[in-house]
Amino acid sequence: MTPEPQAPELETDVVPFRAGDGMALNLHHVTGPRPPTRGPVLLVHGAGVRANIFRPPGQTTLVDALVAEGWDVWLENWRASIDLPPTEWDLDQAAVHDHPAAVDTVLRHTGADSVKAVVHCQGSSSFVLSSVAGLLPKVDTIVSNAMSLHPVISRYARFKIQVVVPRFAKLMPFLSPRWGLDPPVDLRARAVVGFVRLTHHECDHIVCRMVSFTYGAGFPALWSHENISDATHDWIDREFADVPFSFFLQMGRSVHRGHLVTSDRFPQLPASIVAQPPQTDARFTLLAGRNNRCFLPESQRRTFAFLDTHRPGFHDLRIVPGYGHLDVLFGRNAARDTYPAIVEALSR
Repeated sequence: MTPEPQAPELETDVVPFRAGDGMALNLHHVTGPRPPTRGPVLLVHGAGVRANIFRPPGQTTLVDALVAEGWDVWLENWRASIDLPPTEWDLDQAAVHDHPAAVDTVLRHTGADSVKAVVHCQGSSSFVLSSVAGLLPKVDTIVSNAMSLHPVISRYARFKIQVVVPRFAKLMPFLSPRWGLDPPVDLRARAVVGFVRLTHHECDHIVCRMVSFTYGAGFPALWSHENISDATHDWIDREFADVPFSFFLQMGRSVHRGHLVTSDRFPQLPASIVAQPPQTDARFTLLAGRNNRCFLPESQRRTFAFLDTHRPGFHDLRIVPGYGHLDVLFGRNAARDTYPAIVEALSR
């Protein structure tokens, strides 16, 4: 389904493609009134959202800013997207099957020699995993927000993901913030919503409160309310849905080890991502909101240290004061506070 463009002068075309395992995915190609003067930029969303997460209503979005700067903008709906039928995915599948196919599709449609990327959260971790494994040789610049290879979370969040999640995973395949808006039939899911109503009181939006329960340890977890507009707060209600416990279980193992842990299902991925140099020439700019309550800024600091060890002085780390997790990308003042850093990183 083609989303409504967020500005009258922008057009969106949906370009279908197949992941390496045959799964049907798609790209949203966003264009302005004038042809792009720069190369393609691929935007990759996080878990349990969709490509549209970069396009909140009623404000200048990151997509608007990139199109205005002349970039050829593509948004990837990978297997974690709520626009697709829910599946019990993990990061390995996305790294091996989704992102390389998305990049190849962009290159084929544009005729470009390389692609740049702006990636967020689990779109970031799976994309960076793919890159350091050598599966994205045509991606020369990656701007990663929130977390890349080293998940670091609060003590309370560790308890949730390592103690609570394994028990939930035995009872149900998915967790969904949308349950707060569309009450589920399943009594266990209703019990989760009831628990969130009792324990989260940060705002009147039950979906916002469900998001905090699902993804972090804050009240709220993914943004500061003062950083997002009322229109964006309302819009969020329809932008979050199913996340599989298969992902949360993998993230729990990764938190325990201190870096992303892969399975042994894919020979394309190294047994340990930190035991060898990154198999890529891409330049990384790592962003982290100083107030991030989903993944602490230390997550990006550790990935930066890993990258800088192998190529000193080549990569960049930016801790953004006053911001958290997703408000870096759709805050009401992000066009002033964070987009310039992203544009600068892409232009280097």
